[in-house]
Amino acid sequence: MPNLFLKNSVEISVFEKAVYTALLEVPKGKVITYGDLASNAGFFGASRAVGNALKRNPFAPKIPCHRVVKSNGEVGGFAYGVRRKIEILRSENIEIKDGKIINFSKVKI
Repeated sequence: MPNLFLKNSVEISVFEKAVYTALLEVPKGKVITYGDLASNAGFFGASRAVGNALKRNPFAPKIPCHRVVKSNGEVGGFAYGVRRKIEILRSENIEIKDGKIINFSKVKI
């Protein structure tokens, strides 16, 4: 994996690097919850902090923060707007209706 974290000399915290690295493991066509991403990054219970780290993601779209969703299947927020997040998820064959992922358990890792 190329070292994305050197891009433009952007400084990120150890926490952000762990979150972004864990997020790289989520393949196209799948989603992960904020809480599960926090756990995968080694920070159990830090789902809100994950959301804040994703809001500051300087490596999008290479670090696909659009694949992180709420634990109830709602798409959640996105720096470029929820409408754009839904468009990107749909382009990855994730079905969404009324802001919620259809067959959530099948696309969630």
